[in-house]
Parts: sequence; structure tokens; C-alpha cells
Amino acid sequence: MASARSKARTRAFQILFEADHRGVSPERVLADWVARARDPKPDEGIPQVAEYTMQLIEGYAQYARRIDDLISTYAVGWTLDRMPIADRNVLRLGAYELIWEDGTPDAVVLDEAVEIAKEYSTDESPAFVNGMLARFLELKPTIRRD
Repeated sequence: MASARSKARTRAFQILFEADHRGVSPERVLADWVARARDPKPDEGIPQVAEYTMQLIEGYAQYARRIDDLISTYAVGWTLDRMPIADRNVLRLGAYELIWEDGTPDAVVLDEAVEIAKEYSTDESPAFVNGMLARFLELKPTIRRD
């Protein structure tokens, strides 16, 4: 059984994925999800949007440009737009949480990001995500200073 934080993290990933796919802001998709969750039709299993999901999306949005720059800089052999959409958004979420969200242990952030990559992306994705986030972890003090 996934923890409430794990579910919130997965929802945040799904919101980022949808926003990226649709070409709209994550905040817009978050607002759509919140509105649908508040006014569900009887048979629609619309998931609730946890407070932590909102915190992750709003935090990511604050640092989105910096996060995309980091991913672009350190993803050897991949440009951001050529990267699988799931990988790109797992990395965005993981980078935000790892670098700027102090309430979660770093090891948990890495493990959760790898689990999301296992569930939603390719067989190669978990190792790629783990490697990228491990690199960001090494750089975390420098990134936060910039």
C-alpha cells in the first residue's frame, strides 16, 4: 500500500505529465484537477488532490526554468525535447523535491522517483532517473546557492 506522500507525488507527476503533453502550465492542470475533484460526477473516479501534491506543483513551477536548465546540462546525449515525456517529468518533480523541498529525506526522493519511472516509463528509465538525480544530489549545495 502506497503512503499518502507516495500517492501525492504520483499525482504531481501525472499533473506535470499532462501539462507537458497539453502544452499548458502545471498550475492550470492542477486547478483543473482540483475543480474536478471538488465537483465529481457520480461514476468518475476523480482522485482528490492532496495538499502535498499542490505544494510540489507550486514549488516546481517556481523553479521550472532552473530545473529544465539543470536537466538539459546534465542529461548526456539527450536534449530535453527528445527525452521521453515521462522521464522528463519524473526528473522535474524529483529535482524540485530533492533540491528545494527540505521535508523529505534525499534517499526517499530518489527511491520514489525511480519507482514512478518504473511504473510509467521505459525499462532504461529507472537507471537514467536515478543517475541524474544522484548527480543533482551531489550538486545540491551549489545549486541552492545559485
